Amino acid sequence: MNRAKAVCDRVYIVGGPGLSAPEDAFVYLVDAESELVAIDAGVGYGIGRIEDNIRSLGFLPAQIWHVVATHCHIDHIGGLAALKERYGSKIIAHEPDQKGIEGENNDLTAASMYGVDYRPVKVDILLKGDLEKLALGDLDFHFLHTPGHTPGSISVYVDTPDGRVLFGQDIHGPFSPAWGSNLAEWRKSMQKLLALRADILCEGHAGVFRGEEIREYIESYLGRYSSA
Repeated sequence: MNRAKAVCDRVYIVGGPGLSAPEDAFVYLVDAESELVAIDAGVGYGIGRIEDNIRSLGFLPAQIWHVVATHCHIDHIGGLAALKERYGSKIIAHEPDQKGIEGENNDLTAASMYGVDYRPVKVDILLKGDLEKLALGDLDFHFLHTPGHTPGSISVYVDTPDGRVLFGQDIHGPFSPAWGSNLAEWRKSMQKLLALRADILCEGHAGVFRGEEIREYIESYLGRYSSA
């Protein structure tokens, strides 16, 4: 297994294929000085390796005070229960995906596709608006509601010394009526992301894009699903 990787000042990749478990979406860590903020938590199998990767950076997993659940799929939320139990991490998510995260509707998690028994957790900070801002540590985290992949998908951005970093998980889809996908809403969400003019994009499965690569990546999927 590889070790954690720096994306830019304040941002690291600490989980994902080759870092924690093959089933994991990429897990990103933001150093907000007085605390750490995790973006997603993987499927759950690789939580120990994620913890080791965090330690390799000189941080402690107990410093993760908040975890952002970008949406309710198991490869992003399966590790939430462990982080909450071990460190008291508070979970941030958007209201339409709350039933999946809290265990009221397990179909929304797509856990059966991975053969995983999902352990539900309570959402501590429930987002409801189109754009909300929270001060976590010394950084402002902006939470943009970007439905399409799931009804409660969110994208997060922070402004760092290296520019605007956008966490846009699962931009590429996939889409299924089983978890409430909506391509028309997704197209609108992608336009919101393009309008942010981010300097760095941290995607959930495709990795990191910079500069003009970001527009090219998003527009490639808009083209792919233009007639769907």
